Amino acid sequence: MAAVDTAYFEQLYAQREDPWGVSTHWYEARKRAVLLASLPAARLGRVFEPGCASGVLTQALAERADHVLATDLSQPAVDAARARCARAGMHNVTLARAVLPDEWPVEKHHTFDLIVLSELGYYFDARSWDRLAARAVASLAPGGAIVACHWLHDFAERRLHTHVVHGAIARQAGLHPLADHAEQDFLLQVWSRDPASLACREGLAS
Repeated sequence: MAAVDTAYFEQLYAQREDPWGVSTHWYEARKRAVLLASLPAARLGRVFEPGCASGVLTQALAERADHVLATDLSQPAVDAARARCARAGMHNVTLARAVLPDEWPVEKHHTFDLIVLSELGYYFDARSWDRLAARAVASLAPGGAIVACHWLHDFAERRLHTHVVHGAIARQAGLHPLADHAEQDFLLQVWSRDPASLACREGLAS
C-alpha cells in the first residue's frame, strides 16, 4: 500500500484549485491565524511546509520567513500555490512536487528553523508517518520547531487519528512541548528543540 493515495489528490486538484475552501471559509482563516500566532518567533528563518495545497498558508508564512520551501504531491496544487505566491510578489518561496516521506529534502543546506505539518498526517499509513516524523526532527536546525495542526472529525480518507499523528511527533527524541491548543474541530501543537518558553526567550521570565 502506498504511503499516500496520490491519485486521489491529483484528481481532487484537477477538479478544483481549492477543494477545502481554505481561502474562503472563516473557519480556515481563523485556524490559520491561531497557527501563525502559535509560532515561536516573529521572524521564522528557513521554513518547510510539506502538503502546501494551493498555497494560502504558504503565502502567510512567507510574509514572516527568510525562505519557505513548500511541496505537495499534486502538481496542480503546486502550480496553484506558485501562481498565488507570484501574484503576491513572494520571491522567497520555492515550490516543488514531492511525494513524502521518500522525497524529503535531504541536501546539506536543507535544515529548517520551522517545519509546518498542517492537515496532512492523517492521510499516511502509520509506518510512513513515523518515518516522516523522524525525518522532520532530523531536519531541524538547533532551536528549530515543528508545528502540527490537524482536523479532529472523521472522514472517509482518514487513515490515522489526529492524536496518533501528533503522538508520532511528540515521542521523537530531542523535542520539547511549546504550545498545545485543542478545540472541538482541530488540534494544534508546537514542539521545539529549545525547551525555553517564549517569555523566557525574550527575558520576561526566568
